[in-house]
Amino acid sequence: MQYRIKLKKSEEGFAVWCEDLPGCASQGTTEDEALENIREAIQDYLIVRDELKI
Repeated sequence: MQYRIKLKKSEEGFAVWCEDLPGCASQGTTEDEALENIREAIQDYLIVRDELKI
């Protein structure tokens, strides 16, 4: 499954979040790092959601 994300340049690098998954957000020094971090965050979010049966 694919999720749409938002990516925004910030003073520290890049902020990234997934509006379809409330609270699922990350950041990175570079755009590539931020994108990799949100991939991991989404995977972890979905695992926890499934475990909690939300």
